[in-house]
Amino acid sequence: MILRFCFLSLFFFAASTAAENRIAIVIDDIGYRQTDSLALDLPGDITYSILPQTPYGKTLALQAYRQNKEILLHIPMESENGKRLGPGALTRKMSEEKIRASLKRSFEEIPFAIGINNHMGSLLTQLYRPMSWIMAFLKERDLLFLDSLTTEYSRGREIARDFDVPALNRHVFLDNQLSDDYIASQFQELIMRAKTYQSAIAIAHPHPETITALTNLLPTLAEHNISLVPLSALLPQQYSARAKVKSGKAAKAD
Repeated sequence: MILRFCFLSLFFFAASTAAENRIAIVIDDIGYRQTDSLALDLPGDITYSILPQTPYGKTLALQAYRQNKEILLHIPMESENGKRLGPGALTRKMSEEKIRASLKRSFEEIPFAIGINNHMGSLLTQLYRPMSWIMAFLKERDLLFLDSLTTEYSRGREIARDFDVPALNRHVFLDNQLSDDYIASQFQELIMRAKTYQSAIAIAHPHPETITALTNLLPTLAEHNISLVPLSALLPQQYSARAKVKSGKAAKAD
């Protein structure tokens, strides 16, 4: 009887542990093309990150939000290669006032966004001073930071912790190459990471190839006892609750 009880206890513990395996997938770079809307047809709790002040950004953000999806702002940040950043960009030469004004304008356009992740940013995310100004802004508004980790030297999460800003980082880029084999391989890496660490975060983009691949791959998560969850669900409970409250307030205002 005791052995049977131990066996059952181990069985239910293993089952509950498996059920805790979760992933979040963020589709970013949304806003410049009308065809980005196709990404909104993906099944499940996909999170969408919108480039600010772009031709279709606000419209697609509203569409996703009305589907009860979580929304981030995909804020352009200065990169080491000097690529053009686009509207809403933050650079090392900007003062604190200019950084705050730029972020404020971006959130005025999409007020229901629950936080930001960096677009490019391989230079800026290494610099404490401008990133501390960004984190102070996020802290004041109960917003989160997702580090896209465009450089291994990013200090994003470190600086976020200094300001008590809820922060996460990307583990896998799904579509650096636009082939079915590559995306499937990256998706398997995401699954293995979730099984090992109980959670994992991927970033992908609204390419037709990515959308087709994910449409086929997402239903396979159930076979691995992995749940697709909104990004904020991977935060500690108190921060996740704040994100839900913020979304609720935005819904009422909308």
